[in-house]
Amino acid sequence: MWRFLRWLLILLVVAALGAGAVVRHYHQQAHTPYRAFEGDEQFVDIPQGEGSRQIGARLIAAGIVRDDLTFRVALAITGEARALKAGEYQFTEPQSAVDVIHRLARGDVYTRALTFREGLTAAEMARHFEQSGFGTAGSFTEAVRNASLIADLDPEARDLEGYLFPNTYALPRTATADDLVRRMVALFRAAFDEALRADAARQGFSVRDVVALASLIEKETGLEAERPVVAAVYRNRLRIGMGMQADPTVIYALMLAGRWDGNITRADLQFDSPYNTYRYRGLPPGPIANPGRASLVAALNPADVDYLYFVSRNDGSHVFSRTLAEHNRAVREWQIEYFRNRRHQPR
Repeated sequence: MWRFLRWLLILLVVAALGAGAVVRHYHQQAHTPYRAFEGDEQFVDIPQGEGSRQIGARLIAAGIVRDDLTFRVALAITGEARALKAGEYQFTEPQSAVDVIHRLARGDVYTRALTFREGLTAAEMARHFEQSGFGTAGSFTEAVRNASLIADLDPEARDLEGYLFPNTYALPRTATADDLVRRMVALFRAAFDEALRADAARQGFSVRDVVALASLIEKETGLEAERPVVAAVYRNRLRIGMGMQADPTVIYALMLAGRWDGNITRADLQFDSPYNTYRYRGLPPGPIANPGRASLVAALNPADVDYLYFVSRNDGSHVFSRTLAEHNRAVREWQIEYFRNRRHQPR
Protein backbone atom coordinates (compact mmCIF):
# COMPACT_ATOMS: atom_id res chain seq x y z
CA MET A 1 0.00 0.00 0.00
CA TRP A 2 2.76 2.41 0.95
CA ARG A 3 4.60 1.58 -2.28
CA PHE A 4 1.42 2.32 -4.28
CA LEU A 5 0.88 5.65 -2.54
CA ARG A 6 4.50 6.61 -3.13
CA TRP A 7 4.19 5.94 -6.87
CA LEU A 8 0.88 7.79 -6.97
CA LEU A 9 2.49 10.79 -5.31
CA ILE A 10 5.34 10.66 -7.81
CA LEU A 11 2.89 10.53 -10.70
CA LEU A 12 0.95 13.51 -9.32
CA VAL A 13 4.14 15.52 -8.93
CA VAL A 14 5.22 14.65 -12.48
CA ALA A 15 1.76 15.57 -13.80
CA ALA A 16 1.84 18.85 -11.92
CA LEU A 17 5.28 19.63 -13.25
CA GLY A 18 4.12 18.71 -16.74
CA ALA A 19 1.05 20.89 -16.44
CA GLY A 20 3.19 23.71 -15.16
CA ALA A 21 5.50 23.31 -18.14
CA VAL A 22 2.52 23.40 -20.48
CA VAL A 23 1.19 26.55 -18.81
CA ARG A 24 4.61 28.19 -18.98
CA HIS A 25 4.92 27.21 -22.63
CA TYR A 26 1.59 28.73 -23.65
CA HIS A 27 2.15 31.74 -21.41
CA GLN A 28 5.41 32.39 -23.24
CA GLN A 29 3.80 31.65 -26.60
CA ALA A 30 1.03 34.19 -25.88
CA HIS A 31 3.75 36.85 -25.55
CA THR A 32 5.74 35.74 -28.59
CA PRO A 33 5.21 37.66 -31.89
CA TYR A 34 3.63 35.51 -34.60
CA ARG A 35 2.86 35.99 -38.30
CA ALA A 36 1.74 33.23 -40.66
CA PHE A 37 0.07 35.15 -43.51
CA GLU A 38 1.58 35.90 -46.89
CA GLY A 39 1.90 39.33 -48.45
CA ASP A 40 2.50 42.72 -46.88
CA GLU A 41 -0.75 42.95 -44.94
CA GLN A 42 -3.71 40.98 -43.67
CA PHE A 43 -7.18 42.31 -42.86
CA VAL A 44 -9.56 40.73 -40.38
CA ASP A 45 -13.14 41.91 -40.12
CA ILE A 46 -14.80 41.34 -36.73
CA PRO A 47 -18.61 41.50 -37.05
CA GLN A 48 -20.72 43.22 -34.43
CA GLY A 49 -21.85 40.92 -31.61
CA GLU A 50 -19.38 38.10 -32.31
CA GLY A 51 -18.04 36.20 -29.27
CA SER A 52 -14.43 35.61 -28.32
CA ARG A 53 -14.44 32.01 -29.61
CA GLN A 54 -15.49 33.12 -33.11
CA ILE A 55 -13.05 36.04 -33.01
CA GLY A 56 -10.21 33.69 -32.10
CA ALA A 57 -11.12 31.40 -34.98
CA ARG A 58 -10.96 34.32 -37.43
CA LEU A 59 -7.55 35.41 -36.14
CA ILE A 60 -6.17 31.88 -36.33
CA ALA A 61 -7.51 31.34 -39.88
CA ALA A 62 -5.93 34.64 -40.94
CA GLY A 63 -2.52 33.66 -39.59
CA ILE A 64 -2.54 36.33 -36.88
CA VAL A 65 -2.66 34.02 -33.81
CA ARG A 66 -0.95 30.61 -33.61
CA ASP A 67 -3.74 28.42 -32.17
CA ASP A 68 -6.84 28.35 -29.99
CA LEU A 69 -5.07 27.54 -26.71
CA THR A 70 -2.59 30.38 -27.22
CA PHE A 71 -5.51 32.75 -27.84
CA ARG A 72 -7.36 31.56 -24.73
CA VAL A 73 -4.27 31.90 -22.54
CA ALA A 74 -3.80 35.44 -23.91
CA LEU A 75 -7.42 36.23 -23.05
CA ALA A 76 -6.82 34.99 -19.50
CA ILE A 77 -3.64 37.07 -19.20
CA THR A 78 -5.30 40.29 -20.42
CA GLY A 79 -8.73 39.80 -18.86
CA GLU A 80 -10.22 41.50 -21.94
CA ALA A 81 -12.40 38.72 -23.32
CA ARG A 82 -15.52 40.91 -23.04
CA ALA A 83 -13.84 44.08 -24.31
CA LEU A 84 -13.07 42.99 -27.89
CA LYS A 85 -14.55 45.47 -30.37
CA ALA A 86 -16.00 44.95 -33.83
CA GLY A 87 -14.45 46.45 -36.95
CA GLU A 88 -11.82 45.80 -39.58
CA TYR A 89 -8.24 45.42 -38.38
CA GLN A 90 -5.05 45.59 -40.43
CA PHE A 91 -2.01 43.49 -39.54
CA THR A 92 1.42 43.89 -41.11
CA GLU A 93 4.13 42.99 -38.58
CA PRO A 94 4.33 39.94 -36.29
CA GLN A 95 2.44 40.50 -33.05
CA SER A 96 1.93 38.45 -29.93
CA ALA A 97 -1.55 37.16 -29.11
CA VAL A 98 -1.55 39.44 -26.06
CA ASP A 99 -0.81 42.49 -28.23
CA VAL A 100 -3.49 41.45 -30.73
CA ILE A 101 -6.07 41.26 -27.95
CA HIS A 102 -5.01 44.67 -26.63
CA ARG A 103 -5.55 46.12 -30.13
CA LEU A 104 -9.02 44.63 -30.38
CA ALA A 105 -9.88 45.86 -26.90
CA ARG A 106 -8.78 49.40 -27.85
CA GLY A 107 -10.82 49.24 -31.03
CA ASP A 108 -7.75 50.13 -33.08
CA VAL A 109 -9.60 49.56 -36.35
CA TYR A 110 -8.18 50.28 -39.78
CA THR A 111 -9.28 53.56 -41.36
CA ARG A 112 -8.09 55.89 -44.11
CA ALA A 113 -8.17 59.66 -43.69
CA LEU A 114 -9.98 61.88 -46.20
CA THR A 115 -9.72 65.65 -45.71
CA PHE A 116 -12.05 68.26 -47.20
CA ARG A 117 -10.93 71.86 -46.74
CA GLU A 118 -13.37 74.69 -46.11
CA GLY A 119 -14.98 76.35 -49.11
CA LEU A 120 -15.12 73.42 -51.54
CA THR A 121 -18.27 72.92 -53.59
CA ALA A 122 -20.00 69.55 -53.63
CA ALA A 123 -18.64 68.97 -57.16
CA GLU A 124 -15.10 69.68 -56.00
CA MET A 125 -15.59 67.33 -53.07
CA ALA A 126 -16.80 64.62 -55.44
CA ARG A 127 -13.64 64.93 -57.55
CA HIS A 128 -11.45 64.85 -54.42
CA PHE A 129 -13.34 61.76 -53.18
CA GLU A 130 -12.53 59.95 -56.44
CA GLN A 131 -8.95 61.19 -56.75
CA SER A 132 -8.23 59.98 -53.21
CA GLY A 133 -9.31 56.47 -54.16
CA PHE A 134 -12.45 56.17 -52.05
CA GLY A 135 -14.97 55.69 -54.85
CA THR A 136 -16.34 57.37 -57.94
CA ALA A 137 -17.24 61.04 -58.18
CA GLY A 138 -20.60 59.93 -59.53
CA SER A 139 -21.43 57.96 -56.39
CA PHE A 140 -20.59 60.98 -54.21
CA THR A 141 -22.70 63.28 -56.40
CA GLU A 142 -25.60 60.86 -56.19
CA ALA A 143 -25.35 60.75 -52.38
CA VAL A 144 -25.33 64.57 -52.26
CA ARG A 145 -28.76 64.60 -53.96
CA ASN A 146 -30.31 63.11 -50.80
CA ALA A 147 -31.78 66.38 -49.54
CA SER A 148 -33.97 64.50 -47.07
CA LEU A 149 -30.97 64.42 -44.72
CA ILE A 150 -31.37 68.16 -44.12
CA ALA A 151 -35.08 68.66 -44.85
CA ASP A 152 -35.98 69.51 -41.25
CA LEU A 153 -33.48 72.40 -41.22
CA ASP A 154 -33.82 73.49 -44.84
CA PRO A 155 -37.08 72.43 -46.52
CA GLU A 156 -36.04 74.28 -49.70
CA ALA A 157 -32.87 72.25 -50.21
CA ARG A 158 -32.73 70.22 -53.40
CA ASP A 159 -29.32 68.81 -52.56
CA LEU A 160 -26.77 68.99 -49.74
CA GLU A 161 -24.60 71.85 -51.03
CA GLY A 162 -23.55 73.87 -47.99
CA TYR A 163 -24.31 71.09 -45.52
CA LEU A 164 -21.27 68.87 -46.19
CA PHE A 165 -19.11 69.84 -43.26
CA PRO A 166 -15.39 70.27 -44.09
CA ASN A 167 -13.21 68.09 -41.89
CA THR A 168 -10.88 65.09 -41.86
CA TYR A 169 -12.86 61.85 -41.89
CA ALA A 170 -11.45 58.48 -40.84
CA LEU A 171 -13.13 55.94 -43.13
CA PRO A 172 -13.06 52.15 -43.11
CA ARG A 173 -12.34 50.40 -46.41
CA THR A 174 -16.01 49.44 -46.71
CA ALA A 175 -17.34 53.01 -46.36
CA THR A 176 -19.55 54.14 -49.23
CA ALA A 177 -20.16 57.66 -50.52
CA ASP A 178 -23.55 57.54 -48.83
CA ASP A 179 -21.93 56.63 -45.49
CA LEU A 180 -19.51 59.55 -45.80
CA VAL A 181 -22.17 62.09 -46.81
CA ARG A 182 -24.34 61.10 -43.86
CA ARG A 183 -21.40 61.66 -41.52
CA MET A 184 -20.68 65.03 -43.12
CA VAL A 185 -24.25 66.19 -42.63
CA ALA A 186 -24.25 64.91 -39.04
CA LEU A 187 -21.10 66.94 -38.35
CA PHE A 188 -22.71 70.02 -39.90
CA ARG A 189 -25.63 69.61 -37.50
CA ALA A 190 -23.20 69.41 -34.59
CA ALA A 191 -21.31 72.52 -35.77
CA PHE A 192 -24.43 74.56 -36.55
CA ASP A 193 -25.85 73.72 -33.15
CA GLU A 194 -29.06 74.75 -31.40
CA ALA A 195 -27.48 77.94 -30.06
CA LEU A 196 -26.57 79.13 -33.57
CA ARG A 197 -29.97 78.11 -34.93
CA ALA A 198 -31.70 80.05 -32.16
CA ASP A 199 -29.47 83.06 -32.90
CA ALA A 200 -30.39 82.86 -36.59
CA ALA A 201 -34.09 82.77 -35.76
CA ARG A 202 -33.74 85.82 -33.46
CA GLN A 203 -32.06 87.73 -36.28
CA GLY A 204 -34.73 86.76 -38.79
CA PHE A 205 -32.55 84.45 -40.87
CA SER A 206 -33.41 80.96 -42.04
CA VAL A 207 -30.80 78.22 -41.81
CA ARG A 208 -30.49 78.39 -45.59
CA ASP A 209 -29.82 82.14 -45.46
CA VAL A 210 -27.09 81.74 -42.85
CA VAL A 211 -25.36 78.93 -44.74
CA ALA A 212 -25.56 80.87 -48.01
CA LEU A 213 -24.01 83.94 -46.35
CA ALA A 214 -21.38 81.78 -44.62
CA SER A 215 -20.46 80.22 -47.98
CA LEU A 216 -19.82 83.71 -49.41
CA ILE A 217 -17.62 84.56 -46.42
CA GLU A 218 -15.72 81.27 -46.81
CA LYS A 219 -15.04 81.90 -50.49
CA GLU A 220 -13.94 85.51 -49.96
CA THR A 221 -11.41 85.12 -47.14
CA GLY A 222 -9.40 82.50 -45.32
CA LEU A 223 -8.24 84.87 -42.59
CA GLU A 224 -9.88 84.37 -39.20
CA ALA A 225 -9.80 88.09 -38.35
CA GLU A 226 -11.43 89.06 -41.65
CA ARG A 227 -14.43 86.77 -41.54
CA PRO A 228 -16.57 89.01 -39.28
CA VAL A 229 -15.60 92.05 -41.39
CA VAL A 230 -16.58 90.37 -44.67
CA ALA A 231 -19.80 89.30 -42.96
CA ALA A 232 -20.42 92.93 -42.01
CA VAL A 233 -19.93 94.10 -45.62
CA TYR A 234 -22.53 91.67 -46.94
CA ARG A 235 -24.96 92.31 -44.08
CA ASN A 236 -24.61 96.06 -44.60
CA ARG A 237 -25.40 95.60 -48.29
CA LEU A 238 -28.41 93.46 -47.43
CA ARG A 239 -29.64 96.08 -44.98
CA ILE A 240 -29.62 98.93 -47.51
CA GLY A 241 -30.79 96.84 -50.46
CA MET A 242 -27.45 96.95 -52.28
CA GLY A 243 -26.45 94.03 -54.48
CA MET A 244 -24.02 91.49 -53.07
CA GLN A 245 -21.94 91.70 -56.28
CA ALA A 246 -19.83 88.74 -55.17
CA ASP A 247 -17.50 87.21 -57.75
CA PRO A 248 -17.73 83.73 -56.17
CA THR A 249 -21.45 83.64 -56.99
CA VAL A 250 -20.67 84.31 -60.66
CA ILE A 251 -18.09 81.53 -60.64
CA TYR A 252 -20.59 79.15 -59.04
CA ALA A 253 -23.23 80.05 -61.65
CA LEU A 254 -20.74 79.41 -64.45
CA MET A 255 -19.70 76.10 -62.86
CA LEU A 256 -23.32 74.95 -62.71
CA ALA A 257 -23.67 75.79 -66.39
CA GLY A 258 -20.40 74.09 -67.30
CA ARG A 259 -18.97 77.39 -68.53
CA TRP A 260 -16.30 78.13 -65.91
CA ASP A 261 -12.81 78.28 -67.48
CA GLY A 262 -10.90 79.85 -64.59
CA ASN A 263 -11.40 83.50 -65.54
CA ILE A 264 -14.23 86.00 -65.03
CA THR A 265 -14.90 88.37 -67.90
CA ARG A 266 -17.03 91.51 -67.96
CA ALA A 267 -19.60 89.57 -69.95
CA ASP A 268 -19.71 86.87 -67.24
CA LEU A 269 -20.95 89.46 -64.74
CA GLN A 270 -24.17 89.62 -66.78
CA PHE A 271 -24.57 85.83 -67.06
CA ASP A 272 -28.23 85.12 -66.37
CA SER A 273 -28.41 82.87 -63.32
CA PRO A 274 -30.24 83.31 -60.02
CA TYR A 275 -26.83 82.71 -58.38
CA ASN A 276 -25.30 85.73 -60.12
CA THR A 277 -25.47 88.43 -57.45
CA TYR A 278 -24.39 91.08 -59.98
CA ARG A 279 -27.75 90.63 -61.69
CA TYR A 280 -29.97 89.67 -58.76
CA ARG A 281 -30.05 91.46 -55.43
CA GLY A 282 -29.96 89.72 -52.08
CA LEU A 283 -28.34 86.46 -51.12
CA PRO A 284 -27.95 83.74 -53.72
CA PRO A 285 -30.80 81.20 -53.69
CA GLY A 286 -28.64 78.73 -51.79
CA PRO A 287 -25.10 78.04 -50.57
CA ILE A 288 -22.33 78.25 -53.18
CA ALA A 289 -19.84 76.16 -51.16
CA ASN A 290 -19.49 74.25 -47.91
CA PRO A 291 -18.41 76.56 -45.07
CA GLY A 292 -16.67 75.72 -41.82
CA ARG A 293 -17.91 76.66 -38.37
CA ALA A 294 -15.90 79.91 -38.21
CA SER A 295 -17.75 81.30 -41.23
CA LEU A 296 -21.11 80.11 -39.87
CA VAL A 297 -20.40 81.94 -36.62
CA ALA A 298 -19.19 85.06 -38.46
CA ALA A 299 -22.37 85.20 -40.54
CA LEU A 300 -24.35 85.68 -37.33
CA ASN A 301 -21.75 87.83 -35.57
CA PRO A 302 -20.58 90.49 -38.04
CA ALA A 303 -18.06 93.11 -37.01
CA ASP A 304 -19.43 96.49 -35.93
CA VAL A 305 -18.19 98.39 -39.00
CA ASP A 306 -19.88 100.34 -41.80
CA TYR A 307 -17.80 99.03 -44.71
CA LEU A 308 -19.56 98.36 -48.01
CA TYR A 309 -16.61 97.32 -50.19
CA PHE A 310 -13.41 95.31 -50.12
CA VAL A 311 -10.67 94.41 -52.57
CA SER A 312 -7.88 91.86 -52.41
CA ARG A 313 -4.30 92.82 -51.59
CA ASN A 314 -3.28 89.68 -53.51
CA ASP A 315 -1.78 88.08 -50.40
CA GLY A 316 -4.98 86.66 -48.89
CA SER A 317 -5.89 89.88 -47.07
CA HIS A 318 -8.23 92.69 -48.14
CA VAL A 319 -8.63 96.47 -48.06
CA PHE A 320 -12.07 97.51 -46.75
CA SER A 321 -13.77 100.77 -47.71
CA ARG A 322 -16.83 102.76 -46.67
CA THR A 323 -17.42 104.69 -49.88
CA LEU A 324 -17.19 103.92 -53.57
CA ALA A 325 -14.51 106.60 -53.97
CA GLU A 326 -12.34 104.91 -51.31
CA HIS A 327 -12.96 101.56 -52.93
CA ASN A 328 -11.99 102.81 -56.40
CA ARG A 329 -8.70 104.15 -55.01
CA ALA A 330 -8.02 100.76 -53.39
CA VAL A 331 -8.84 98.95 -56.64
CA ARG A 332 -6.48 101.22 -58.53
CA GLU A 333 -3.67 100.57 -56.05
CA TRP A 334 -4.12 96.86 -55.43
CA GLN A 335 -5.41 95.64 -58.76
CA ILE A 336 -4.55 97.97 -61.65
CA GLU A 337 -1.21 99.41 -60.48
CA TYR A 338 -0.18 96.26 -58.60
CA PHE A 339 -0.43 94.03 -61.68
CA ARG A 340 0.96 96.73 -63.97
CA ASN A 341 4.06 96.95 -61.78
CA ARG A 342 4.41 93.19 -61.70
CA ARG A 343 4.38 93.06 -65.52
CA HIS A 344 7.22 95.57 -65.65
CA GLN A 345 9.39 93.90 -63.04
CA PRO A 346 12.54 92.22 -64.47
CA ARG A 347 12.44 88.43 -64.42
